[in-house]
Amino acid sequence: MAKAALITGASSGLGAEFAWQLAAMGANLVLVARDRDALRELARAISARHGVVCEVLVADLLKPRHLARVETRLADPEHPIEVLVNNAGFGLPLDFDTNAIDDEVDHLRLHIEVPMRLTHAALGGMLGRGSGRILNTASVAGFIPRSTYGACKGWLISFSRWANGHYSARGVTVTAVCPGFVHTDFHERMGLPRGKEGIPNALWLEAERTVAEALRDAAHGRPVSVPSLRYKLIVALTRLLPASVLAKAGTRGR
Repeated sequence: MAKAALITGASSGLGAEFAWQLAAMGANLVLVARDRDALRELARAISARHGVVCEVLVADLLKPRHLARVETRLADPEHPIEVLVNNAGFGLPLDFDTNAIDDEVDHLRLHIEVPMRLTHAALGGMLGRGSGRILNTASVAGFIPRSTYGACKGWLISFSRWANGHYSARGVTVTAVCPGFVHTDFHERMGLPRGKEGIPNALWLEAERTVAEALRDAAHGRPVSVPSLRYKLIVALTRLLPASVLAKAGTRGR
C-alpha cells in the first residue's frame, strides 16, 4: 500500500508545493482546504502527472464540525495517514491594538489549536504502527518578537521540538518548518501585491527549494528545519542580539 499524506492549506502556496513533491515521491494525498474548485483542479493535475490517488477534503478548519471531519480522517485505521503537514494559516497586520480581536482569536486558533488537534488525531495511528512524520509549518518569525504571528509560530516550534524528542524513539518524528519570506500568495491574500512587502530581494525564497529542504530535514528526523543558509544565519543571530534589536527587526515586512 502506498503511503498517504494529509496536507492542510493545500490549495495554494507551500501547501500545494508539499502536495506536488510528496506525490512525486509516490505518496497518495488527502488535500484539505476551503476552496473546493482549487483543490479539485490541483488533485486532477497531480494525479495526471504522478498517477497517485488524490482525495479532496473541503474544510474550514475554524469550524468545529469541519475540523472534526479532518480529525476523523486522520484517525481512520483503514486508510492510514503516514505524513501530516499542518500548513493552513493566514497573516494579520502587525498592529495588534488595531486588529479586530475576533480576527486575532481565529489567527491563534488556526496556528495553534488546529495543528495541536490534528497532531493529536494523527499520533494514535502513527504510534500504533511505529512510523509517521508530522511537519508543522512555522516561521523564522517564531524566533523573534513579531506580534501575535511570531508568538503563534514560537509556540509551534517549541511544541514540535518537544514532540519530536518525546515520540521519535517510537518511530514518529515531528518537524517545525521555519522558512523566512517565500514567494507564494500569502502576502497577496493580506492585500500586499508582490514586490510591495518592503522586504529586500535577497531575503526571498522559492517554494520549491523551501519544501524540498523541509522534507529532507523531516526524513532525517530533525525537530526544526530552517531552509537556506541565509536564514540559518539569521536564526543563529537571534540568540545573540538584544531584545530591542530583535523587536525592531520584527517590524519589517508584513
